[in-house]
Amino acid sequence: MSYGTIGIIWNLVLGTCDFLGGEKNGKLYYFDAIFLFQGEIKMELEGVEIEDTFAEAFPIKVARVLITAVNDKWALEAAKETTGFGTSVIMCPAEAGIDKIASREETPDGRPGVYIIICTFGYKALEEQLLARIGQCVLTCPTTAAFNALKKEESEKEFNTGFKLKFFGDGFESEEELYGRAVSRTPIMGGEFVIEKNIGAKEGVAGGNLFILAKDQMSALTAAEDAVFAIGQVEGAITPFTGGVVASGSKPGSQKYKFMHATINEKFCPTLKDKIEASELPADVNGVFEVVINGLNEEAVSEAMSAGIKAAVKVPGVVKITAGNFGGKLGKYQLRLYDVLR
Repeated sequence: MSYGTIGIIWNLVLGTCDFLGGEKNGKLYYFDAIFLFQGEIKMELEGVEIEDTFAEAFPIKVARVLITAVNDKWALEAAKETTGFGTSVIMCPAEAGIDKIASREETPDGRPGVYIIICTFGYKALEEQLLARIGQCVLTCPTTAAFNALKKEESEKEFNTGFKLKFFGDGFESEEELYGRAVSRTPIMGGEFVIEKNIGAKEGVAGGNLFILAKDQMSALTAAEDAVFAIGQVEGAITPFTGGVVASGSKPGSQKYKFMHATINEKFCPTLKDKIEASELPADVNGVFEVVINGLNEEAVSEAMSAGIKAAVKVPGVVKITAGNFGGKLGKYQLRLYDVLR
C-alpha cells in the first residue's frame, strides 16, 4: 500500500481521513492519522496516540562482548549471568543486557554464541566491570569462550581483559593466535578457557525510552513485552532492566528526602492520578510500564525505540505512547518519538 498525505480531523467534527503516513516539516512520518484537537496537533499509530515529545538520552561508555559455548544453553546461561545486576547505574555498577543471539556462522570458533553489551559512565569503571563479570561469570561457566565484538575502527579504547584473566592459569596459561585473533588460553577443570586478549570500548548512548500507557496493567505489560521482543531484533541495542521492562520508572532526586538520588515518577503512577494535581495520565489509563534502551550509537537506540513503539501499539487496550525527559537540560540526545518513527 502506498503512503499518502496525512488525514486531518478538524476538531474531530469535519470527518475522518485516515492514511498510513504523511509529511510534517518536510519529513515523512508513518501514522494512521494526524488531527487538530483544541488547537493542538496530535498523531496516532494503530489508533494509539503518539505524544509529540522526546526521550532524553545520555552518552555512556560501552563494550560489546561475544560469548560462545558448546551449545545455545550454556552460551545463554553465561550471557544472562554476566549481565545480571545491570539494570540502572542508580545502584548497579553497570547497565548490561543481551544484544543478540549469534549463529555458528558468525562466531570465530564456529559455536553458538550470544552478544552482550556492558555500559558504565567511565572507561575505568567499564574496565573493572569487564574483568569482574567475564572473570566471575564467563570463565566459570562450562565450555565458554569470550571475544571482542567491536570492530577495530569503531573502538575508541581497548582493555587487556583477556591478558589479565590469563594469570588465573598460575603459569600454565599460554598466549597465541587462534581464529585469526590474539587470545589467552587457560587450562581449567572443564577443559580450557579461551578469551581474546583485548576488548574494545567506545562511547554509546543510554536512556532511550518509551512509556506505554494502557487501560489496565496487563494490557500495558503485554505491550511492553512485545516491545522488548521487537527491540531484541535490533542489533546494537539492549533493554537492561529485568525482562526489559521497567515497573518503577523514576525521577532524579526527591521532593521530600534529601538523601534519595531517585524516587518515583508520581506523574505516571496510576494509583496517584486522582490524588495529585500534576498527574499526566488520562482518566482511562490504569497501567503504565517503561522500556529503557541503551545502544552502541544513537541510530541503534532510535531504531530500537521505533521497533518498540510499533509493536506496543498493536496490543488492545494501549491508549498512548510517550517518553521520559528532563526538559532537554541533562541529556545530550533528544530522541523525538515522531522522528524515530519516520
